[in-house]
Amino acid sequence: MEIVKVESLSKVYGAGEARVEALKKVSFSIQKGEFGAVVGASGSGKSTLLHCIGGLDEADEGKVFINGKDLSAMGENERTVFRRRNIGFIFQSFHLIPELDVEQNIIFPILLDDQKPDRNRVEEMLEVLGLADRRKHLPGQLSGGQQQRVAIGRALIAHPALVLADEPTGNLDSKSSRDVMDLLCTASRHYQQTVLMITHNMNLAASADRVFRVTDGRLKELGGAEG
Repeated sequence: MEIVKVESLSKVYGAGEARVEALKKVSFSIQKGEFGAVVGASGSGKSTLLHCIGGLDEADEGKVFINGKDLSAMGENERTVFRRRNIGFIFQSFHLIPELDVEQNIIFPILLDDQKPDRNRVEEMLEVLGLADRRKHLPGQLSGGQQQRVAIGRALIAHPALVLADEPTGNLDSKSSRDVMDLLCTASRHYQQTVLMITHNMNLAASADRVFRVTDGRLKELGGAEG
């Protein structure tokens, strides 16, 4: 089952001498439960691709389908609700709410959607994240690695169709980076969660099922993890 389908996606910034083709007719798809990684140098177009897939930015040409739904056919309000219910985001800088504790940050997307959290799901998530004993801590009382684990929990808690991770280890040391990658792999394999990660680190990308490289706005599949 295709969770992500991208068709001939193109995006241009600026005009004249400042014109930059960030994406050039990019096409690919990701199946349910796959862990995909997109690698590329700074300015290659990989973050633009993620923002277009996540409905945070609009392409100039082409289409993005998430779970069979065409993002480009949605109005802004419809796209916002769809994004909240179907896509989990993990960013380099965590974006936690400083006044909320660990548990409150994790369940925030569910509360935002006027839903009631599944207590068993919350407890399981805290255990998987290794944060059960820190559930009442505020973000300022956590290490960078712990904060990113909270952000991962927040992205996974509502069973989104897709998790998009933009340089999720960018602010972390090597041990915390490995922990984050292990969690993303667990999410993909244990929960059949579809994950698409953007990174400049080829060593981290090697954990993924499929690896794509973006160079000057063009995408090419390289392969993926063995076994």
